[in-house]
Amino acid sequence: MRPSSSPSDGLLGGLSRDPGVDAELTDRALLQAMLDAEAALVGAAADCGVTPRPAAQAIAAHCRADRYDPAELGRAAEDAGNPVVPLVRALTAAVPEDARAWVHLGATSQDILDTALVLVAVRAAGPLLGHLDAAADAAVRLAEAHRDTVMVGRTLGQQAAPTTFGLKAAGWLIGLVEARTRLRQVRAALPAQLGGAVGTLATFGPAGAAVAERYAGRLGLATSPMPWHTRRQPLLDLAAVLGGLLAATGKVALDVGLLAQTEVGEVAEGGAGRGGSSAMPHKRNPVHSVLVTAASRRAPGLVATVLAAAVQEHERATGAWHAEWEPLLDLLHLAGGAAARTARMLDGLEVRPDRMRANLDATAGLVLAEAVAARLARALGRSGAHDAVARAARRPPFRDALYADPDVRAHLSEPEIGEALDPHGWLGSAGLFVDRALAAYRTEEAS
Repeated sequence: MRPSSSPSDGLLGGLSRDPGVDAELTDRALLQAMLDAEAALVGAAADCGVTPRPAAQAIAAHCRADRYDPAELGRAAEDAGNPVVPLVRALTAAVPEDARAWVHLGATSQDILDTALVLVAVRAAGPLLGHLDAAADAAVRLAEAHRDTVMVGRTLGQQAAPTTFGLKAAGWLIGLVEARTRLRQVRAALPAQLGGAVGTLATFGPAGAAVAERYAGRLGLATSPMPWHTRRQPLLDLAAVLGGLLAATGKVALDVGLLAQTEVGEVAEGGAGRGGSSAMPHKRNPVHSVLVTAASRRAPGLVATVLAAAVQEHERATGAWHAEWEPLLDLLHLAGGAAARTARMLDGLEVRPDRMRANLDATAGLVLAEAVAARLARALGRSGAHDAVARAARRPPFRDALYADPDVRAHLSEPEIGEALDPHGWLGSAGLFVDRALAAYRTEEAS
């Protein structure tokens, strides 16, 4: 069990947190989800005529987290290996004597805890999706405002060819929208878990499958064709989509951090007083970028743990099931904080077109070498054009070297060289791709 207050308490936890998401990940939230599963179980059994309705109502009345101490249950969990056993004991003691026989009827501890983790994920996904909405909206505004703002594209850490900041923002947008879409899909498909000791629901006899369906329905969760005690695809899907979300936000954060470097200076994070250094008074560190990047670096190990735990033996696992709990909660915590920070980072981002143009012009047109070679190829062929332009590139400044090269001047006039060195003429389909990204976003919003 986690500390009883919040997964983001303490000196370090707040650096990766979002209060709205974390409110659904506390011990008390998990405890309430377990109790919701118990109430749904007895209610479903009553719906199917297995449990007396008065007993179901009496048990449900005691399924309130404020009646129990999470810390005490956590201490007692050590003896059983999970917190459901002491919770069932406490719930049984709390209900009227004539209802006690019906508490936890037909279920096993894994049914309750798996279902509770699914409920926690579904509930935490609400504010998490809200932050992804805000981040996508901010990316849309950047893509629209800077559709045609030229900047240098960089590959393998080096200046490569012109692009636009709008295209970069559109790429961020698509990544965020894809992560949001997949989270919505996985959230809607997360199933309740009910199988009893070995997945047969033998306690309920012929009514077992019907009880499982009513159980899922009462919780608002999907129904699985059969129990998934050792078939962990639902949680693998959840871990994967959260890992993908952290990769999408991490991509945005990494780009922002690199563009905010002093020597580049093409963007800066907004927010007066943020990003200070304990040693250097002049520093303005990109804090959002740093913390979202940090969260994205932690995700692969957590996803790998869930993946490693998915190969489970026979009808119930020995340890692999237990290994999933905290990594899944940690992934939800990190995803919530990263999505919220990404939204704030993009909403307040300061974009500096003048600096983008200065960096683009810093090599006197060298980043347009491909454009010049394309024009020369009509006369010299691809290989000959490549060699001629490469020769000029070795004699900076590039523009002057092109003017002075007889092989180049034999086929291109000064005005034609000037046209080839205009970055706006070598943007290809950048504007179209931005428009497509925005159209895809609006279509997804309308659906």
